[in-house]
Amino acid sequence: MTPTLVRHHSRAVAATTGAAAAAADPATRARDWAEIQERMLAPLYEAVYERLEVGAGTRVLSLGCGSGLALVIAAARGARVTGVDTDPDRLALARIRMPAGPGGAGSPADAHRLLDGDPSAAAPVDGTPYDLITAFTPIGCSDGDDERLVSALRAAVPLAARGSTVVLTGWGPPERCATVPVLRMGGRGSGGAQQSRAGGWRPSRRDDLEEVAFRAGLRPDGSGRVACPFDYPGLESAVRGLLSTRLFDTAVRATDPRRVAQEVVRALRPHRRPDGTVRMPNVFRYLLCTV
Repeated sequence: MTPTLVRHHSRAVAATTGAAAAAADPATRARDWAEIQERMLAPLYEAVYERLEVGAGTRVLSLGCGSGLALVIAAARGARVTGVDTDPDRLALARIRMPAGPGGAGSPADAHRLLDGDPSAAAPVDGTPYDLITAFTPIGCSDGDDERLVSALRAAVPLAARGSTVVLTGWGPPERCATVPVLRMGGRGSGGAQQSRAGGWRPSRRDDLEEVAFRAGLRPDGSGRVACPFDYPGLESAVRGLLSTRLFDTAVRATDPRRVAQEVVRALRPHRRPDGTVRMPNVFRYLLCTV
């Protein structure tokens, strides 16, 4: 084995071991999402906020806010934000990140809020309805995620003012998303069709967002696409970031984290650069809807 192959093999072994250990611990996986993967979607957040002119006076409700990067960006633009999520580890990280509200820590009505559970618990403290609801977790890659989002939207929409905007997001066309083959290969460990039935990854469909909007009683009113390349400083960072997305959870449960990590390492070979970095161009889509 040549020195170059030896180095590549050593990196692959290290990446597999480190990522498998991280995937097995919920708190570590949440940190991987916050520190590695979540920033990949920052261009999507910024593009939506710029188009909608989010700023001082905007009242945002984020569904599935995760570790809160999208809310931090909105708050930096002057918006008053509320986020809900059911992942306690991601939510704990969001609380650490979130700055005080525009009225300061002593003004509950103006404070930013992060809540655990159902969106129906996110009624505004002062009774003023939201004018923007965001669902930035990309739908259309996991069977059942659209059902959960429709339920969340039905609970959240009554909290918004009539004529306000709801933002839905999803992966773009598979041929423009270099990560799609990685997701597909990483899921082979649980057996393709069986995994899809169990709620694992599936290819996104062209009308995923529109179908969710229709079922939630929303009216589509514009859309856009945003380039969100996945850039990682090294192989282990790439594997840990991808496993933190939850799109491999079914495969992990069906086999074990190490085997899934090995599959992801193999799938990343075409995207590794000579300097050790990993890059995958992707396009994400957003749909603007009116309440």
